[in-house]
Amino acid sequence: MSFNLLTQQTMLILTTGGTIDKIYFDASSKFEIGDPIVPHIFEDVGADVDYELNSLFRKDSLEMTAEDREEIREVCTGTPHRQILITHGTDTMTDTAEALADIPGKVIVLTGAMAPARFRVTDAIFNIGTAVGALQSKKEGVYLAMNGQIFNAGEVRKNRDAGKFEASK
Repeated sequence: MSFNLLTQQTMLILTTGGTIDKIYFDASSKFEIGDPIVPHIFEDVGADVDYELNSLFRKDSLEMTAEDREEIREVCTGTPHRQILITHGTDTMTDTAEALADIPGKVIVLTGAMAPARFRVTDAIFNIGTAVGALQSKKEGVYLAMNGQIFNAGEVRKNRDAGKFEASK
């Protein structure tokens, strides 16, 4: 796994749970958050990416707390990695992005999915690819990669009725 395109850097991938990593258990008709899916996505698409994986939580984002966001922030500020990809549930992804917005010297991109990555029809793979592209091309800052777009933290909202993210400013 080498990440030798524009930046010559290893990215840090932080997983926090959310729909992207959910597994459906038919016998009990419920979802649970499983192992991080990003390494499997990279393998399936033949991505040549050098990364370190840190699975912080396996939570639905509605269960995320201020303490969880502080832990994410501490990991982001404490790592020597400049490029950080965070998989996150979509319901509170914007809150976490805003909590990280003033971290200097990093490119942080949050992404997730409206449907689990393990489903046949999902936006997860496209969103991960968009996020990796943003890590390589954006200047320092915090961004959200959803629906084929890159949004600045604090300037995006989830439109639940439309099932997508959109600019808020």
